[in-house]
Amino acid sequence: MTHITPIPCLEDNYAYLLDDGRGALAVVDASEAEPVEEALARTEGRLTAIFATHHHHDHVGGNEMIARRHPGLRVFGYESDRGRIPAQSEFLRDGQSFAWGNVEVRALHIPGHTLGAVAYVVGDAVFTGDTLFLAGCGRLFEGTPAMMFHSLNEVLGSLEPTTRVYCGHEYTVSNLAFAASVEPGNAKVIERLGRARELRAEGKPTVGTLLAEELDTNPFMRCKSPELRRSMNLGADAPDVEVLASLRRAKDTFRPAKT
Repeated sequence: MTHITPIPCLEDNYAYLLDDGRGALAVVDASEAEPVEEALARTEGRLTAIFATHHHHDHVGGNEMIARRHPGLRVFGYESDRGRIPAQSEFLRDGQSFAWGNVEVRALHIPGHTLGAVAYVVGDAVFTGDTLFLAGCGRLFEGTPAMMFHSLNEVLGSLEPTTRVYCGHEYTVSNLAFAASVEPGNAKVIERLGRARELRAEGKPTVGTLLAEELDTNPFMRCKSPELRRSMNLGADAPDVEVLASLRRAKDTFRPAKT
């Protein structure tokens, strides 16, 4: 079983250190080098790969320095991000599987936040970058609402409900506060918000929760909810993609109440 260690980076980013249990290490989204190197120094094994979910600097800013320090490192990203991910050496296609250590990794193309966004499925975990956040989704910088809907609901949403979700930022409390504002009758949202606030008060990350929780509490994966549709002033006949687009516009300007 792959061991996963979140590495806080920058202001609210996460990189992740993966250990296959047999000496192979990998890093997901090396936003800066030093926190990653510090985590590596505490771990036995050899770094062999970086898995980049997309090209934004706050996810790949440490690639070049880490690659210089670890010769022979394989740097993975989606094929359309060629020239945008520093030190990229591997250019993935949708659905492609590849070996890392003694583990098989599967790449899923999940455009929406960016056009070349890719998720990595490793055992019972999925690394989603800034496409799927816990209880939220990324801004539509390059993609369309239709792309984001497909990526969230038809690609990631089709994974096993027991899949653990590891995303790119610690936005969970704010995302759940938004979810509660647009679906106040959802008791699971309120309960999850309380748990997330407790974890953050203790200085603990919220990542690694089950995809089943996203299906129950993430508004961007609940576009059929009558209450959400009423909150967005949309009727039962409105396309799900229109609901997602309305939710994303509302989230772009949402400011949670101070507590």
